[in-house]
Amino acid sequence: MLETAPFFTDIAPLPETGQAHWAETSDGKKLRVAHWPLDGAKGTVLLFPGRTEYVEKYAMTASAFAKKGLAVMAIDWRGQGLSDRLIPDRNIGHVDVFSDYQKDVAAMMRTARALQLPRPYFLLAHSMGGAIGLRACMEGLSVQAAAFTAPMWGIHIAPHMRLVAAGLSNLMPRIGQGYKLPMGTQAASYISSAPFENNMLTTDPEMYEMMRTQLAAHPELSLGGPSFIWLREALSETKHLSLRAAPSLPCATFLGSNERIVHKGRIHARMETWKGGKLHIIDGAEHEVLMEIPATRDKAVDEMAALFFGNAKK
Repeated sequence: MLETAPFFTDIAPLPETGQAHWAETSDGKKLRVAHWPLDGAKGTVLLFPGRTEYVEKYAMTASAFAKKGLAVMAIDWRGQGLSDRLIPDRNIGHVDVFSDYQKDVAAMMRTARALQLPRPYFLLAHSMGGAIGLRACMEGLSVQAAAFTAPMWGIHIAPHMRLVAAGLSNLMPRIGQGYKLPMGTQAASYISSAPFENNMLTTDPEMYEMMRTQLAAHPELSLGGPSFIWLREALSETKHLSLRAAPSLPCATFLGSNERIVHKGRIHARMETWKGGKLHIIDGAEHEVLMEIPATRDKAVDEMAALFFGNAKK
């Protein structure tokens, strides 16, 4: 029997069916996995969040998919949310090796099977989850279609800083400073410290305030910048993925025209060679399409549901 995990419903509580469980990875990490069951569901969306995120943030997304007849499962990756943090400073995002996230995917899939979540399964992956999800699909993840929002298939770094970032991310771990924050990042979460004006996540002030309220009410969910080791691993992983062919899987990718966090060129290059893939450019949107203004996120969910149902096999 799965052990119940904490699940906060005081902020953005819908839908009320949400619940969370603990899952254990093959290397002994304790992860929190949440799901929103749905009577008569026609399938389950496996939601891979981005870096710094946590399952409660996607309650409204789960509600939107419930209206389409789909259940949703989401995960707190190792090092964030209520899952095991990996270094003493819990405000710094860290992973030892990027492929460790695939152990988290495996634990999530075991939990989905244990809960007997309705098939077929579909992938929805955001930002860092997009890198994790792309590798998982390349390695045979049991999903029938995939949707990505602003996937981290590359990291946006100013051209004059790319060599510096790559060099320091390799040097600092060698001199015992791998757990430190790269310059330009901070231990405080972006949501908590950045004003709404000109933020890089959403143009919806109500959604931004909801996310700030969540972290204020539950600071244990908060996460700041990444470690040098995380940066080294992320740069290596995204370069490796860029050299591999796209998986044979129906796919749609959603990208805001004002994207400033992930590498837009890598996304365009990937989708140009993805047979059966389609790139949707969302005019005026920032990084988090599913946290954008209602009209934007509703349209994205409509298109994702159409992709999923259009490729569902019994």
